[in-house]
Amino acid sequence: MPSLAAITPTGDDAQASREVTQSIRIGHYETVNFDQAWSKKAYDRLLDMLDPQHLYLLQSDIDEFSGLRTSFGDDVTKGNLTRSYAFYNRFQERLEHRLEWLIDTLKKTEHFDFSSDQTLSLDKEVANWQQDNKALDAVWQKRLTNAALVQQITEPKTSEQKIRDRLVKRYEEQLKRIRQTKSEDVLSLIMGAETSSIDPHTEYMSPDESESFDIMMRLSLEGIGATLQAQDEYVKVAQLVPGGPADRSGKLHTADKIIAVGQGENGEMKSVVGMRLDDVVKMIRGKKGSVVRLQYIPARAVDATQTRTVTITRDKVKLEDQAAKSKVVEVKRDGHTQRIGVITVPAFYLDFAAYQSGEKNYRSSTRDVADLIDKLKKQHIDGLILDLRGNGGGALQEANAMVGLFVDRGPTVQVRDAEGRINLFGDTSPGQAWYGPMAVMVNRLSASASEIFAGAIQDYGRGLVLGTRTFGKGTVQTLTDLSHGEMRMTRAKFYRISGESTQERGVAPDIGYPSVYDEKDIGESALPNALPWDTVRPVEYFSYGDPAKSVPALLEQHNKRIKEEPNFRFLTQEAKLLAKLREENTTVSLNLDKRRAERKVQDEEQLKLENERRKALDMEPLKSWADSEDDEDSSLSSEKDSPLSQAETQESAEILADYANLLNKEADSARGAGDSQ
Repeated sequence: MPSLAAITPTGDDAQASREVTQSIRIGHYETVNFDQAWSKKAYDRLLDMLDPQHLYLLQSDIDEFSGLRTSFGDDVTKGNLTRSYAFYNRFQERLEHRLEWLIDTLKKTEHFDFSSDQTLSLDKEVANWQQDNKALDAVWQKRLTNAALVQQITEPKTSEQKIRDRLVKRYEEQLKRIRQTKSEDVLSLIMGAETSSIDPHTEYMSPDESESFDIMMRLSLEGIGATLQAQDEYVKVAQLVPGGPADRSGKLHTADKIIAVGQGENGEMKSVVGMRLDDVVKMIRGKKGSVVRLQYIPARAVDATQTRTVTITRDKVKLEDQAAKSKVVEVKRDGHTQRIGVITVPAFYLDFAAYQSGEKNYRSSTRDVADLIDKLKKQHIDGLILDLRGNGGGALQEANAMVGLFVDRGPTVQVRDAEGRINLFGDTSPGQAWYGPMAVMVNRLSASASEIFAGAIQDYGRGLVLGTRTFGKGTVQTLTDLSHGEMRMTRAKFYRISGESTQERGVAPDIGYPSVYDEKDIGESALPNALPWDTVRPVEYFSYGDPAKSVPALLEQHNKRIKEEPNFRFLTQEAKLLAKLREENTTVSLNLDKRRAERKVQDEEQLKLENERRKALDMEPLKSWADSEDDEDSSLSSEKDSPLSQAETQESAEILADYANLLNKEADSARGAGDSQ
């Protein structure tokens, strides 16, 4: 099928460009001057979106369209998109040529050569733009060999003919999709370069994308319950909806890369590598009760051959599936038992429809947590933990209200707009639901409202924050209608009552836990052009205590315990192992025997750690690392209920028990000093 005629901008495209630029100019949090300096930044972002690894465009293309580097800002301001569209057409021409070359090469290939000593860089095989396509052929031959080799390792019984046929089909489907590109698609790409050069959360949505977004929002709790995002040629899990089918599976996790999708129990697994995000979403979305299978590369994997498959039944997520839950964890101290209440809050939820209609008993996370606190107090707890691990945020008013359960009125968060005006939000209700010792558990996936809550508890000196540094999402977006599409734009920024932003840096824990997440891959700081951390003036607020002064003593006891605790020891060792493997494995071998040997060494290292953990817990060892996928007691089992998650919860209870005892000693000492006077 020949390439379609060149794509040219329409009048609607030009109008959308002018409106997007004007909206940013007058409404974005940051002051943006669409001058030559900005043009260079936006043009570089466009190149990074089109061809980040220098695999399609040639040096002659870059030279021919170099004028865009200084004219891009003026072009999008005036809606003059002709040159930008011409540049995209050149890219599509190169892309089509490469896909045709891959298909032709595969059809001529009788046998794959898996015996060479060549390697392929996992970062950027081509450092500079090449002079001609022939210079890129050798690189693409290596990438083609790697694509076939990955299939050979993950499915050893698959014939070369079947691998070849699969790859031909993958590239033919990509070629078909790229030849269906419309002017609206090109506009979204160009506007994407413009908006994401300013910050990662500002975006233009074309009418088609806007409609899909509206459908997704209406059906956001129906499907597999996952938010996806594009990353290079992969589609990555950005967030799991708490209580959703993907979350309940216990297998799919944030930052996993989806590489194939199959419909039903036995439908063909279709590769989605290189596929557009909206096309992948359409394949995964489906009717309640239907089955979808996803093949993915786990975030913890260090090689694309370490794939796994999960079968998920699509379903509707009900509010109660996201509801806060509580339990009591017991801690032994000096011959007696201390009881620590743990409330898990998956999201800051609110039944907006019931709330806005004036219903008296509307459902909210704060109301549910208050009820759970009453329930736990009747069980005579000595301390309370709020578990916000994996809580990606939700309703801001709920974060404010929930802080109010632990402080007696006061500010909770500052919101600064583009004009520099600061609005102060806070709790106005008198009294507290819990006066005793408390802690907040967080991890890298705790974001937005979770960071506001954790930051306020930390600033007030109301309790300890335990876990890992949070995500760092400290910006506010609003949705605006345009004459041709919609605009989601960053208009404000969150600041703690101490004056520190939660943006980019997140909230640092008082006592940190090891993490298998790589901050270079997950978190606001990993996103392109994230707005920087900064400060505003602090506000006046009452201090409830100074947990920081207790941290050295708590840390000493914590370090003693985790040296002996098998799950914590495993977590520390695995975090170090994964960091080492990521650092060492910057290239992969294209030799099948060597690759299998590399994979075997990696699996054996992870299996050794897992079995050391199991031995310390008097559990049966696993025979292979592959067995860990389906073992309920494996460190890879459901993130929320895994032994590692439970170990973090238990250790947090231990720390809080120590903290409660320190507070009691301080109170006794203060009373003694008062009596002596």
